[in-house]
Amino acid sequence: MKNLLAKVNTRVGFLLLLTFLFWAKTLYAYLVDFHLISGGILQHILLLINPIPITVITLGLAFYLKPAKLFYPAIILLDVLNTVLLYLNVIYFREFTDYMTVATMTGYSKVDQGLSGSSLALTSPHDAFYWLDIILIIVLLIFKVIKIDKKQLSNRIGFAIFSIGALLLFTNTALADMDRPQLLTRTFDRGYVVKYLGLQVFTVYDGFQTHRTNELRSTATKSEIYKVQDFTSKHYAEPNPELYGSLKGKNVIVLHLESFQQFLINKKIDGKEVTPFLNSIYNSNHTYAFDNFFHQVGQGKTSDAENMLETSTYGLPQGSLFAQLGSDNTFQGAPAIFDQKGYTSAVFHGNVASFWNRNNTYKNLGYQYFFDASYYDTSGDKASGYGLKDKLLFNDSVKYLERLQQPFYAKYITVTNHFPYQLDDKDQTDDKITAPDTDDTAVNNYFVTAHYLDQSVKEFYDYLDKSGLSKNTAVVLYGDHYGISNAENTSLAPLLGIKSEDWNSFDNTQLQRVPFMINSQSFNQGHVDHTYGGEIDVLPTLMHLMGINSKKYVQFGTDLFSKDHDQVVAFRNQDWVSPKYTCIGGTIYNSKTGKVIKPDEKLQKEIDKMQEQVKKELSLSDKLNSQNLLRFYTPKGFQSVDPTKYNYANAFSREKKIENELGDKSTSVFDQNGQKTTKKLFNTDAPEVDEPKSDSNRIQITNADSNN
Repeated sequence: MKNLLAKVNTRVGFLLLLTFLFWAKTLYAYLVDFHLISGGILQHILLLINPIPITVITLGLAFYLKPAKLFYPAIILLDVLNTVLLYLNVIYFREFTDYMTVATMTGYSKVDQGLSGSSLALTSPHDAFYWLDIILIIVLLIFKVIKIDKKQLSNRIGFAIFSIGALLLFTNTALADMDRPQLLTRTFDRGYVVKYLGLQVFTVYDGFQTHRTNELRSTATKSEIYKVQDFTSKHYAEPNPELYGSLKGKNVIVLHLESFQQFLINKKIDGKEVTPFLNSIYNSNHTYAFDNFFHQVGQGKTSDAENMLETSTYGLPQGSLFAQLGSDNTFQGAPAIFDQKGYTSAVFHGNVASFWNRNNTYKNLGYQYFFDASYYDTSGDKASGYGLKDKLLFNDSVKYLERLQQPFYAKYITVTNHFPYQLDDKDQTDDKITAPDTDDTAVNNYFVTAHYLDQSVKEFYDYLDKSGLSKNTAVVLYGDHYGISNAENTSLAPLLGIKSEDWNSFDNTQLQRVPFMINSQSFNQGHVDHTYGGEIDVLPTLMHLMGINSKKYVQFGTDLFSKDHDQVVAFRNQDWVSPKYTCIGGTIYNSKTGKVIKPDEKLQKEIDKMQEQVKKELSLSDKLNSQNLLRFYTPKGFQSVDPTKYNYANAFSREKKIENELGDKSTSVFDQNGQKTTKKLFNTDAPEVDEPKSDSNRIQITNADSNN
């Protein structure tokens, strides 16, 4: 004990003591309040070590102070500040299931919306643990159990401590990058940055990102939006008069088909259809389907797809727009536009709310409700690594969907058809398909999980029919991005009738097609349309079908049904496709034959013109989003979104309250059914439905994969 006290009585020993105590309470917060669960040995190691480097660096600043008597007040103050940061995040996390950003800290009004008047209710008896060590240290100093070291130390000691902390931080970051590449460039979930690098590093990184964004935005002027408007106004395509308003007043349900590519449609394995139900929708005369529809995502993957569908603007050149800008950007997206036309808006997704920063971005988009993983039972094997299984998502969402006031705009984000495409044996019913036998397991399993997704959609459609919703509902189905990557495409090639050795960049590009279908009983002349288009075109197309002209909005896509629709489809890397030509890395291909073209002077001018438009379109979209230019422009008749109106923590109870207040005027399915649930109308063969709850067997939702 004496030896220990002797070491603590030195300033270096005192720093080590404070570091150890702060490390202990940080780990306590990770496990008890943040519920950070690691998968794999390396993640366990990173979770254990990540509080240490930055704590050593911050506390080590006290060694640079002169005179020596300032050391102890300074290092205790630094320890208190670290603890304040930790504890504020604990309180914030309990309310929002997320970590405080610098923008949240500096803009108290945004925090106040959820915490004002409720901070005391968010505290817990075990919170004393976060402060007990500081009180104990001060008491021990006052009673001289810990003695003050008055020796003057060289600045070299401070530099040595800083160097050790920096080396530890570098090692931590390198190990994190090994397990989670592009962690900081993609930042699809703040929880992952905290888990891998620590809360303090996340705060510093977020502060840097916030500063960079604010600097960029501070230089923006109102005149910048005019350049964007000039482009989108000239690019606008008039609606097709025969279809304009054909879905006016209808419910709209968007089914986000995870990693679902166009080649799956009508595909057979050993003579059996992989997606028989989706095939029936695709080929129905109640459906307008597009077979030359391309995903256009970048590093933001799923979040990029959502952004394009909701706003008709592109994702960022690097990273995710949702994750990097979604908390503060001004949007004029589908939820707000439809809300102001009398629609209720909601998202159903069985993953944690913070993934891709959805819990903040959805508020800025104007979504009224977000039913995330916290609304579902994900115990046992009801969830995969990326959220609730699809059949269960549809089944368990009925009690929420039936309460929404009609008309509604609802989005379902499926996850089971997600890399690495693993499905429990029990989830493969008697109607299962036999996986192909290629040299790539992911390719083989892809067809199995796609088949499961198809069954999930069928069960949901059966419910829509039985509940009567199908009569007044349009369903939009789309694939968000590729499922089989370019590296795996050569293994897939033989299944598509192409020799692996003949596979090239043009074939890779053609595989970026994803399904896009609009299905409604209002349509009787539906067909498969060969028009070229992409995810950027969905919002203006849907708005025109709903009888809302998109002309006054800043949108980079055009109506797929318009005779003026622009069929040059831009990819995030500035490559592009069109009905005649495909440009990949500067090489021009004939889009029909796949043969390389060497353009003559006349054709080169045409190609250059298309390339210039693609560059301009992407550049203006980036400027619009990175500088938040929509804050300078509000379309006539549109009200800017106030994100403080939304709190997703008690969405279900709020909806029931609205329903009760409306009484006989309620348009919910629940009230139309005589205030009886329609849950019994949903039939699923998901074996997990009959399983007992088992919180002790609750699985970890990992929230991430590079393909998401």
